[in-house]
Formats: sequence, structure tokens, C-alpha cells
Amino acid sequence: MIEKQEVVSRQDIATRVAELGQAISRDYAGRQLVMIGILNGAFIFMADLVREIELPLEIDFIRVSSYGAATCSSGAVQCTKDTELALAGKDVLLVEDIVDTGKTLACLKDLFAARKAQSVRICALIDKKERRTVEVSVDYAGFEVAEGFLVGYGLDHAEQHRQYPAIYKLVSGV
Repeated sequence: MIEKQEVVSRQDIATRVAELGQAISRDYAGRQLVMIGILNGAFIFMADLVREIELPLEIDFIRVSSYGAATCSSGAVQCTKDTELALAGKDVLLVEDIVDTGKTLACLKDLFAARKAQSVRICALIDKKERRTVEVSVDYAGFEVAEGFLVGYGLDHAEQHRQYPAIYKLVSGV
């Protein structure tokens, strides 16, 4: 049996996503924005976020993996679905569910810079700075959570638990 403890409520998520949408709308006004969601975890967060942004924008997705079914990163980043939009000269905002070690996002920032994006910034629902092994800055952070394996609102453990409307820490059963 999986036991979980709520860390961030559904209402707190909705409030913070609206605030992030306002900040992004302000910061990217008049620019050519492409939001790239990192699958699978960011899809719920990104869907809510784009509805809060009051700008023209393009949307694309990339799928990378460094966890598999484990609860800690393997350190090896593998791309299993690449973006399809042309990114040269555009401002890219990577949308991620959680930034943990920073390895995945550092790799993706380098990838999109090499593809001649005008800029590459990061928006993450959860920023776990204490686990960072690679220096990466989160430009738009939803929440900072210090510890615990998190699920819900897109976050998973072995492709399970994404559907919860709030964010929970798994306390047993993993």
C-alpha cells in the first residue's frame, strides 16, 4: 500500500501557476516564445500554465529520461522524442515538472543553444536545489521542496500517481 502526505495543495498550485503565467506574459511580451514541455512529467503543469499566458506562443515537446523506474537519477540523459519546431532566433522556455540534479536541464539548455535559440530559460513546478549536482538556474520556479520523493500533478513514480490533483511526498510503499 502506498502512503502519501500532501506537500502542495491543489489551490496553492493553481494560485502559483497563475502567478507564473503573469510573470512569463510580462517578461516575453513582444518576443517569439516557444514553450517546450519535457514529457511525461510536465504535461499537466504546462497545460495549466499556457492557459495563464496572455501572449502568442508556440508549443512543442521533448521526451528525455534519466530515472526509469528508480527513485534516483541514473545520471544518463536519453532523448526518446525530439522537438519538431524550428527554434533558431526564438526564445525557448523549457517547462519541467521538477529540477533535481540539474543534469537533464543543463543538457537541454546546451542542445537548444546549439540549435541557435535566441534564449533558453527554465520554468519548473518544483525546484529541489539541495540535490543539484550540475549548476542550473530555474528562472521561473513554482515551489521549492527540500526533500522526499514527490508524486501528483504530473510527477510520477514508475509511471504511476501522475493523476493526483495536488503534490504528495511518498512516505511508504515505494
